[in-house]
Amino acid sequence: MNSTAGAAQLAVVLLMFVLVLIAAERLARRGQRYHHTTSRYRALPNRRLRGLRGWLATLACLAPVGLGFLVPAGMLAAYSASDPSAVANPDFLSYAFNSIGLATAAAMLAPALGLVLAYGMRVDGGRVLKAAARFAGAGYAVPGAVLAVGVIIPLTGLDNAIDGFLRRTTGISAGLLLSGTVAAVIFGYVIRFLALALGTMESALAKITPAIDGVARTLGAGPGRTLKAVHLPMLRGSLLTAGLLVFVDCMKELPMTMLLRPFNFETLATYVHQLASDELLEQAASSALAIVLAGIAPVILLSSAIRRARPSQSAP
Repeated sequence: MNSTAGAAQLAVVLLMFVLVLIAAERLARRGQRYHHTTSRYRALPNRRLRGLRGWLATLACLAPVGLGFLVPAGMLAAYSASDPSAVANPDFLSYAFNSIGLATAAAMLAPALGLVLAYGMRVDGGRVLKAAARFAGAGYAVPGAVLAVGVIIPLTGLDNAIDGFLRRTTGISAGLLLSGTVAAVIFGYVIRFLALALGTMESALAKITPAIDGVARTLGAGPGRTLKAVHLPMLRGSLLTAGLLVFVDCMKELPMTMLLRPFNFETLATYVHQLASDELLEQAASSALAIVLAGIAPVILLSSAIRRARPSQSAP
């Protein structure tokens, strides 16, 4: 309703509600931790269902996949087949490259930052550091449009300050260095999806027994060397998981991209939104299907990694 203040008030109420739920959840499992001594998982017990029970179990498993994925994806595929020229459109390839580039950059930065924060909490353990890390990871609870406004305001102020300084000292205008650029979009992505990376890295580090840190310390290794030589080899899978989660969410992020993107800069998400708003569903299907496929590939990789980590067990 064109009321920025009203939207901000609603967002603050939502944010406070989510923070209360997060605090209650952490309080409920306070002190409950376990540590892994191996990267392998115990095999799950299998039970073969026959007859009617087997068919009902199969139907129950196929229903959400069919209704939530196969049917919509099939409709998108049918629309794409009716207009194959959309895939060969140079704009489509350009928008796909933009989406993949932004998502890849955020998927590299967010897990690295999440690892630094999670490891800092592991080494220090102070309340101030933990509270700061929790606050840094609260961006996922904020609506994307509201968070984009919170990003663009300080970046615009910084740009104006730099431009004013250069005008006074050199007489040269710097223009917009951060706001309205790809850097602003990546910065917003990292803030919004840092919670995914931070939660993944925090969970992964919590499973590593603190005795390993003690052994490394007795051998003369400091926190930095311990992280590089001991923890990083054990966290490669978790880093990949965090990166894939951030990548998938960035590929389909729309409100923040629309507010922070440069002029004449489109991604697959903004392109689909534009075509769907104009009711050009057949032309939007190829781009929408590309976003779906980009999200499926990481899920397949994660599922394969989980299967490899958990040994199979034949049914009795």
